[in-house]
Amino acid sequence: MSENTNNPKNPEECSPSDCSSCGLNCPSRKGGNPDPFEKLNQYSTVRKVIGVVSSKGGVGKSFVSSMLAVETQRKDYRTAILDADVTGPSVPKEFGLTEHATGDETGIFPVVTKTGIQTISVNSLLEDETDPVVWRGPVMSGTVKQFWSEVIWSDVDFMYVDMPPGTGDVALTVFQNIPINGIVIVTSPQDLVSMIVQKAVKMAEMMNIPILGIIENMSYVVCPDCGKHLNVFGESKVDEIAEKYNLKVLARIPITSDISSAADKGSIEDLKIEGFSEAVDTLVEDLMKK
Repeated sequence: MSENTNNPKNPEECSPSDCSSCGLNCPSRKGGNPDPFEKLNQYSTVRKVIGVVSSKGGVGKSFVSSMLAVETQRKDYRTAILDADVTGPSVPKEFGLTEHATGDETGIFPVVTKTGIQTISVNSLLEDETDPVVWRGPVMSGTVKQFWSEVIWSDVDFMYVDMPPGTGDVALTVFQNIPINGIVIVTSPQDLVSMIVQKAVKMAEMMNIPILGIIENMSYVVCPDCGKHLNVFGESKVDEIAEKYNLKVLARIPITSDISSAADKGSIEDLKIEGFSEAVDTLVEDLMKK
């Protein structure tokens, strides 16, 4: 990914020799287009978009995206998930969705979960969910654009975009082509958390996108005998990093058999996690200010 280390904070500072790594929505963007984002389908409405990101795979980003959507839906907001993790799509599995997306001349219809969450994922389009997606970057990026522009998103209040890990082609495509209102960073307690968060923070700053907070997954295990929190991955660094970058810690998710079982069985809409209701309240409050 090309980097512009002098990414301007406003259009007046812009020198548009290369707009490929700039997140600004301004008339100086190469090509003269004052609105660089992909257009929604004419029958779609999406009010707020939240990217769920991590610079490292395996931290449970898809699970966090799904649970944020579940909790938001419980608060009577119309919610959607755009699964931009093209090579590792897991959203349909977590919701127990087996049907394929359909469409007509007006667009593609999302697959809807039992509680009404609208979803789209590569696995909703594949003949067999175990088929690998062996595509080059431009094809994956084009698919994500289509998920935004060709799917008919029906009156969505909050859309969560489950981002692929890292800062490559697809992540850049999302930031440049979808009007992200803010991101949530997902991390875990290991020592490398500092690097993971810092990469995500720096990319958000490059793209001029607000960071809404951090969610720490696999934070601890509760001892079944005494109820003590056991830090199986070591002492958490999330508070230290959050303070350094002036970020909110939205929630800490424990390791439990209920969580892993619900994800495996596709029944996460029946799952409740301590602190998630408050996390969504904070997100909604912050997004309503933007």
